[in-house]
Amino acid sequence: MTMFHRQRWLSSLIMFLLSSFMLKSDGSNRIVGDSSGWELYTNYTNWTQGREFHVGDVLVLNYNRDQHNVMQVNSTAYVDCGRDNYISLFNKGNDSIVISEVGEHWFICAVDGHCENGQKLLIKILVACCYSTKVM
Repeated sequence: MTMFHRQRWLSSLIMFLLSSFMLKSDGSNRIVGDSSGWELYTNYTNWTQGREFHVGDVLVLNYNRDQHNVMQVNSTAYVDCGRDNYISLFNKGNDSIVISEVGEHWFICAVDGHCENGQKLLIKILVACCYSTKVM
């Protein structure tokens, strides 16, 4: 095998491996709470049951911006409804949050008493190894 062929073969192998390990997602829009939206007293644990979330999905949160907001927090703040050290704050009333990494993502409403009354969401993003293409 000549040097040119070895380099070409190696380049092809590297391209194949890179394309095999790339994360691919259709980026589905996930309307949090469905028609209820982001509201008090909605059981978001039940809402997530049976749903798979992937890197590239978009969480769409619809709510009255005069009554609610969305705060992305860490696990401790999620459990304790802590509002001091947040990751991001959304307050438009129709926020779209792109999930960009695998793992757990925690969200609460930072309005007094809302998180404590259940307005919080835990999204678990599955490891993305092999997405199939959706057929429409």
